[in-house]
Amino acid sequence: MKFFISTGEVSGDLHMSYLIKAMLARSKDITFYGVIGNHSKDAGAQMVQDIRELSIMGFTGILKKYRFLKKKAHEYINFIIRENIENVILVDYGGFNLKFLKLLKEKVPHVKVYYYIPPKLWIWGAKRVETLRLADHIMVIFPWEVDFYKKYGIDAVYFGNPLTERYKKIKRVDEYILLLPGSRKQEIKTLFPILLKVVGKRKNQNFLLKLSSSEHLNWIEEDLSQYPNLKVTWGSALEKSVEESSVAIAASGTVTLELALLGIPTVVIYKTNLINEFIAKYILKIGLVSLPNITLKKEVYPELLQRKCNPIDIERTMDRVKRREKEIEKDLDRVRSKLSGEEIIQKYADFILKGN
Repeated sequence: MKFFISTGEVSGDLHMSYLIKAMLARSKDITFYGVIGNHSKDAGAQMVQDIRELSIMGFTGILKKYRFLKKKAHEYINFIIRENIENVILVDYGGFNLKFLKLLKEKVPHVKVYYYIPPKLWIWGAKRVETLRLADHIMVIFPWEVDFYKKYGIDAVYFGNPLTERYKKIKRVDEYILLLPGSRKQEIKTLFPILLKVVGKRKNQNFLLKLSSSEHLNWIEEDLSQYPNLKVTWGSALEKSVEESSVAIAASGTVTLELALLGIPTVVIYKTNLINEFIAKYILKIGLVSLPNITLKKEVYPELLQRKCNPIDIERTMDRVKRREKEIEKDLDRVRSKLSGEEIIQKYADFILKGN
């Protein structure tokens, strides 16, 4: 059995790697090819395209890379035809995967498509539901998505959130303030200089900068040797960094849910260009953005977005979060409870293998 997979970015690649391991545990007679990163590669998939070459941030980023991505989509279709692949798994990455889904059903309509973790259409707008409907099966990881798709006559499969199996609440020591400025180049180049100002002002506190890869150091222009209270790490497990930290400051994204499940109080930050801000605020009408907050429909983790994403507000909010640690931890337990299930990853894997 052959599968082509399209993950697009680090969080999707990580989720896909769990699925690959679970599917291969059931059957060794499976070959995975696709647009992946190191997580899926290490799990046993063959890399057709490295997701690092596809890094896109925001609406304007998609427009700039439109021709490149269109060319890639046709290359993947040709690969699928050439290798006689009859199953495709798409993971998140809506800016590309929705267009790829449409192209798949036009060029190779017999191919069965599973959309695992579809783009957050309940945030980004329901107009794209009609495209998503082209997928043979939609597999979601948040309970409210089932009701959202039901409104459009679509049955979505939900067994729980896989991250609840991957991350357990851990004990922490008050050694560092953990900094997580994202995994995309533009995120790090935008957010890290702001965080570095906080490091510079808080010389009596120790900070731990966690990057996804040592290559990301190339995106940092500042001389970090001037900050003796800043330690830099990469490649190690998130749990290790959280274990050594009292509070985290993190870019909005999947990592905020990972931090919630690990039980650490966090300040969520994000900043993008004015065009993306306008689209998000006035056209999409986005409210809460971090997954723990959306899960409980309340601001568990303070969100400092756009103009609020500045050193002064970050410092004040960081101190406030520390004072509210016990209250926040209770909310984080509720987040886990709402998203939990039994044998979640294996159930998703079995659903695909059964060819439902």
